[in-house]
Amino acid sequence: MKFKKGMGWRVCFDEETGLYTAEVGAGANHELFEITKEIYDRVDDPDVTFPQSLISKGRHLYMTVNDRCGPPYTVVFDSDYKKICPWAETLETGTMVPDALTDAAVELFASEENNREQRRRKRSERNNKD
Repeated sequence: MKFKKGMGWRVCFDEETGLYTAEVGAGANHELFEITKEIYDRVDDPDVTFPQSLISKGRHLYMTVNDRCGPPYTVVFDSDYKKICPWAETLETGTMVPDALTDAAVELFASEENNREQRRRKRSERNNKD
């Protein structure tokens, strides 16, 4: 695995899987993303002022929040995040947001558009099990 890192972010290229992934934040406030090769290549470019903004254009995999704005919570956008991002050290905080609410948020918010296809597929799989 090849890593690049900066203040508040870390990106990885996994040569075995061919995946590019990223982590923003740390500890109880962090997010994981699947990113493109283009984002990986540009993230440490001196012209990129806010690498986190570039990274957040990737597909959201996981988010945990524990701040003063409300109770702590964790959102799993892709249940395969540990396989996709095995190098990341995740820490669940507070309540795990239920799948139904995560599905609704992904459908509602344009920022989560990259997750719609995989969330719909996983929802269909869950519904077919019942």
